[in-house]
Amino acid sequence: MNTELMEALNILEKEKNISKEVLLEAIEQSLIQACKNHFGKADNVRVSINPDTCDFSVYAEKTVVEEVEDPVLEISLTNARLMDTKYVVGDTVRVPIQSKQFGRIATQNAKNVILQKIREEERKVLYDEYFQKERDIVTGVVQRYLGRNVSINLGKVDAVLNENEQVKGETFKPTERIKLYVLEVKDTPKGPKILVSRTHPELVKRLFESEVTEVRDGIVEIRSIAREAGSRTKIAVWSNDPDVDAVGACVGMNGARVNAIVSELRGEKIDIINWDENPALLIENALSPAKVISVMADPDEKTALVIVPDYQLSLAIGKEGQNARLAARLTGFKIDIKSETQAREAGDFDYYQDEDGYEDEEDILIDEEAGESEEPEVSEEEENEEE
Repeated sequence: MNTELMEALNILEKEKNISKEVLLEAIEQSLIQACKNHFGKADNVRVSINPDTCDFSVYAEKTVVEEVEDPVLEISLTNARLMDTKYVVGDTVRVPIQSKQFGRIATQNAKNVILQKIREEERKVLYDEYFQKERDIVTGVVQRYLGRNVSINLGKVDAVLNENEQVKGETFKPTERIKLYVLEVKDTPKGPKILVSRTHPELVKRLFESEVTEVRDGIVEIRSIAREAGSRTKIAVWSNDPDVDAVGACVGMNGARVNAIVSELRGEKIDIINWDENPALLIENALSPAKVISVMADPDEKTALVIVPDYQLSLAIGKEGQNARLAARLTGFKIDIKSETQAREAGDFDYYQDEDGYEDEEDILIDEEAGESEEPEVSEEEENEEE
């Protein structure tokens, strides 16, 4: 048993995560290369390695001939019969090769073959490891700024956070730990090149998956997400279990779950709304926290007219149109928002007032197909009371 070789292979397998079979294959190739450098050719060289004991033998297959013309490929009948008297002309003889006979250059080349194979396998193992994390989040340690880009250490390899994937105004300090979304893993001769992001909407989704058990288990689904990195994010959630409140599960006790994500995103605001298959109701939810009077949605044209109370117009639109913009991205509809006064002047809907002078949610009927809003029917008793 070759205990030294076996011990070395076990250490490499443990530290570099390279299988012993690959290392044995590298040794086999290195011995063949050494024979080629020593004899000039190695077409007839064979290497036998026992994976259990790591014992190996090198031999050359030579043809028995009467007169030797190529000593590398042929052996005389006389020399063959010195090994075994049964050999005759035309037989193939296995002639052992002692690796100790190799010269310094052949030995050095064999060593380089093994080292090259180890480096290749190490890069391959790293690439496979991080390729599995593509489209997922990882935790990295900030190292230094490379111009406007940031070098992030992910443990065994470094990643690059490009300027266009950084949140505007967000700065990092060396040794700071941050969460990142893996955009792409490229295989290069110098090892895997990993591109990460802090602005991608999927970063928020993955953070909810890691923080909210119901999302991770599939009980609560994140159906849609719209994000303006560093400022605000809207997510639409849906519960597959009628006993589980989707929004409540994401918010957590006293907001613990969502606050942990907000903290990781450096104070970015997150609006969590209920997903609804009815586009009108979905749009109404998406414009939260603004109150909506009426939504007239056209599913075919993907457009919607939203009417809000006069005092809610600025809230519905949001600062620099952010609330309306995020709601449009979240729902996939082009949303036109008008105040109650504007809509009445334009004749976009006939509005009906209750006793307090404001419209009730029950007073608006949403017709998805026609995209029109109708007044509810009034009973005779109600007409008499009004009179």
